[in-house]
Formats: sequence, structure tokens, C-alpha cells
Amino acid sequence: MAKKLFDYQLDEPVEGFFLLKDAEVRIAKNGKKFLAINFQDTSGEISGKFWDANDQDVENFQAGRVIHLKGKRENYQGNPQIKIQQMRLTHPGEPQDVQQFVEHAPLNTAKMEEELNQYVFEITEPNWNRIVRHLLAQFHDAFFSYPAAKKNHHAFAGGLAYHTLSILRLAKSVADEYPHVNRPLLYAGAILHDMGKTIEMSGPVSTTYTLAGNLVGHIVLIDEQIVKACQQLKIDDQDESVLILRHMILAHHGLLEYGSPVRPHVMEAEILHDLDELDASIQMMQTSIGHAEPGNYTERIFAMDGRNFFRPTHDATKGDLDSQD
Repeated sequence: MAKKLFDYQLDEPVEGFFLLKDAEVRIAKNGKKFLAINFQDTSGEISGKFWDANDQDVENFQAGRVIHLKGKRENYQGNPQIKIQQMRLTHPGEPQDVQQFVEHAPLNTAKMEEELNQYVFEITEPNWNRIVRHLLAQFHDAFFSYPAAKKNHHAFAGGLAYHTLSILRLAKSVADEYPHVNRPLLYAGAILHDMGKTIEMSGPVSTTYTLAGNLVGHIVLIDEQIVKACQQLKIDDQDESVLILRHMILAHHGLLEYGSPVRPHVMEAEILHDLDELDASIQMMQTSIGHAEPGNYTERIFAMDGRNFFRPTHDATKGDLDSQD
């Protein structure tokens, strides 16, 4: 069986077929072009630099294409990197299907949809329920296939729905522990909070940001869709119930400098922000720890202040990691 990207150890030669998740043209200090690349397969992604790229290289090596790579696994500033020795497009008869190189959510669409619908049933406030159902139907296919981010957390096909479902599970635990929490509001906010990413991003393969994504962003984009849904459903968009639901989405990044137009001023909005942060952080740490050998540190996680994390050699829940990896 062919090795995957993260099967290769430090300084080990790398050879195989991989997907170009990103291939950005940049200019080096010497004035020559190079490609800043992220190689991808189902184990994750690793960056590399293709130096002295000519116009034909730029034309050939575009994001979304499968290539054959020869190189060496290295580390650069604490992060894994591939030193590219040779790279070419695939030949007839070689792997061509990009889907076989794309990481997917641990649950399939049918299972995620079935579980998510159970939470929808518990949104007992009529306006919230109607709005949630309307937007889930409108963005259904993208919602269950898109990643939750281009690179950071849940950056895999189906990651958006899986991240949403994870937050709903956490929300249920919080609501069970604290009876005064408005469960229907928390569930409605959780389902809608990142749905704007279906407009902000291009899709699950070689994900990029759309023009609307770069200029407006997913928070405002889904807020606009809530207002449009109210108009189509004949709901007063100035009703307190709608304004509170919109506030849940507008405040879920927590701080103005993190992209929220307003800070949380409703208890459930603060809870949603905290759960969003918790799930994103745990998923990023889990991914990085899975790429590290027991007794070693992970790569640095940019979205977590550049910190890295230690993978213990012994896990009390799993026994000796060295005997299992």
C-alpha cells in the first residue's frame, strides 16, 4: 500500500501521488517566481516550495490537480515541509480522481443529517424553527459537503456539518447542566453560526475564498440570508426573536478584532462563542497530535498562537501509545 504524507518520517525520501491543495505564485528575493504549495492526501497536508518556476510550471501545477512527487520530508520552523526534488503531472493510467486524496468527515452525510434533524425538532420557538429549516434546505448540499475552514479547524470535506454537530452535542450537555439556558436558541444559533461558509468558500476540493467571502465574510453573509428568509417566510425581521437569533450569529466570534460586528450580549451567544472556540481548538490539537510521534511535540499551530503540543508516551485511556502506533 502506498504511503501517505504523514507516514513519512523526518529526512525520509518521499515519492507518490498527491493533490495540489494550494499552488500560489510568489516572487523570491532574487526576483524569480516560485510556487508555494500545499500537498494533500487523506492523512492531511504538508507545504513545499517549487523554486524557479517558469510559465509552463505555473500553468501545469495548479490547485486541484493530482501530481507525482519526489522529494524529502523535512521540518522548517517547527512545521513539516517537503523538499521538492521532482514534480510532474500524472500520466494516463495513473491516479486522477481528486476525491481519493481529500480527507472526509468521520460520519457520512446521511448519519450527520439524521442526528442534526433531532436537534432541529427541539427548536420549539416557531420563528427560529422555520428559519433554520428554510436555510438548511436552501444550503443543504454545500452545508453537508463543505469544510469548516480552508486550513485551520475541520478543514476536510463535510467538516462544516461535522463541526456544527459537535457544537450541538456540546450545547446539549451545557443545556442539560444549566436548565436556565435557552436550549432552542442555542441549538438554532449553533446550526446557523457557520452556514455562511457555504457562500464564503468555493467547496471541499482545493478550497479558496470567494469574492464575497473575502470582501464580506461568512458572519455577515448568513445574517443577510436570515433577513431574506424572514421576508420569504413572512416573518417580521424586527421581531425580538429574530433579532436575538441574528445576534447569536453576529456575536459568535466573541471579539470585534476577530470579525464579530458585536460582542455577545445574550447568555446563549456567549455560550455559543465558547463552544465554537472549544471545538475548533480540540479538533486542531487532535489533528496535530495525531501527526506527532509519542514523546515528541506537534508542529506549531498558527491559529493557536503558534503553540505546539506534547504527545505523551502514555495515555491513561489507551495504555502505552508506543505499543499501539
